[in-house]
Amino acid sequence: MKPDAGSTRTVVSRWDGGMRAVATAGPFEIVVDEPPSSGGTDTGPQPTDLFLASVATCFTLAMAYAARKRRVALPGLRVDAVGTYEGLSFTQIEVLVYSDAPEGVVENLIPAAERVCYVTNTLRGELTVRISARAEPTQP
Repeated sequence: MKPDAGSTRTVVSRWDGGMRAVATAGPFEIVVDEPPSSGGTDTGPQPTDLFLASVATCFTLAMAYAARKRRVALPGLRVDAVGTYEGLSFTQIEVLVYSDAPEGVVENLIPAAERVCYVTNTLRGELTVRISARAEPTQP
């Protein structure tokens, strides 16, 4: 399903003390934490792991969608997203697609999956990130 042009999604994150935050995405809560070596308690994945999870899961679903549209089976479908750090950011993300289907079948589906994967398309596009402070409305 394609979202309407200009539609938005919101995920809310609240600090939970230390180096831990809890994000609410729809009805789901996602605990995010840092390892003890970074001052966290290791009670959830790191933010960068969630970022890579977004890449991997979106491309997994895009591959499944492309396969279903073409009536192709992809047994054992798995996608790995491998990020290479340089300083405070990733300089490269490698997406590796595995399946028990013949390699040629998988390779032929990749271009179709690339067209419909929201996360990798966002990363390849011109993304604007704006950060601003807002005062929380006072509760009556």
